[in-house]
Amino acid sequence: MKQASNIAAVAELQPDYLGFIFYHKSPRLISDVSAELIKYVPPTIKTTGVFVDEELEIVKQNIIKYNLKAVQLHGQESVAYCTALRSSGAEIIKAFGVNEDFNFAQLAAYLNSVDYFLFDTQTPAHGGSGKVFDWNLLQNYALDKPYFLSGGIDLTHTTTIKNINDARLYALDVNSKFELEPGLKDVEKLREFFKEMKK
Repeated sequence: MKQASNIAAVAELQPDYLGFIFYHKSPRLISDVSAELIKYVPPTIKTTGVFVDEELEIVKQNIIKYNLKAVQLHGQESVAYCTALRSSGAEIIKAFGVNEDFNFAQLAAYLNSVDYFLFDTQTPAHGGSGKVFDWNLLQNYALDKPYFLSGGIDLTHTTTIKNINDARLYALDVNSKFELEPGLKDVEKLREFFKEMKK
C-alpha cells in the first residue's frame, strides 16, 4: 500500500493487517510522505512494515515513527535479530521462501523469537512474485507455531484454501494478484475475496 485513497479504501474492508513495504529495491516501496498515512489507519488494523535485511535500529526507528503493530521480515534475519526486535513490542512475522528443497527443521530455532512464520514462494526477489508454491509441502511443517500463507494467492484459490485442514494456518497474505499496478490494490477484487473466504 502506498497511495492515500487506496489505503483508505482497503482499510474500509477491515483487513486484519495492512502492509507497507520499506524495502528499497521493491517497486512497492512506500515514500516518506505516504508512510505518514500509516498513522491514520484505524487502530483495529495491524499496520505492518515489510523489511528485507534492514539494519535493526532502522527497523526499530520505523516501528516507533509510524506506530507499526507488526513487522514482516523477508530476508536472512537471524534468530538474534528477531529476538532483539521483539523488545519493540511489534509482532514479528518471519517469512521463508518455500520450495522442494526447503528444510523446515531450521524453523525450530526461531520458535521463541517470532510470533508467526510466513510461508511464501521461494524467489530471488524476496516475495511479490505472484507464483504459488506447492502447498502440499506444508505437510513437512511439524511445529505448532501459527503461520501466514503467501505466494500468488488469487480469487481462484478460495475453495482450495478453505479445504486446508490445518489449525496453524493463521492468516492469508495477498498481494500481487490483487494489484492494478505495484502498490495499488484492486479494491473490488479484494472485496470479492473477503466475501468468498467468509462464506
